[in-house]
Amino acid sequence: MAKFRIEQSKVNAKSVNRTIRMKEETFDKLMKLSSENHTSFNKVVLECIEYALKHM
Repeated sequence: MAKFRIEQSKVNAKSVNRTIRMKEETFDKLMKLSSENHTSFNKVVLECIEYALKHM
C-alpha cells in the first residue's frame, strides 16, 4: 500500500460544503497534521478521504 502523504499543490476548483462529526481525538490528530504540514485542516481531511478511497 502506498504511503500517505499530504500533497501541497493540489487545488480543487469545485467543491461541496458538508458538515461532519468526528471524535475529539480524531479532530486533534488532524489538527496536529495540518499544523505540522503547514496546510489547512480541510486539506488534510480531503487528502485522508482521497487516500482511503483509492486504497479500498
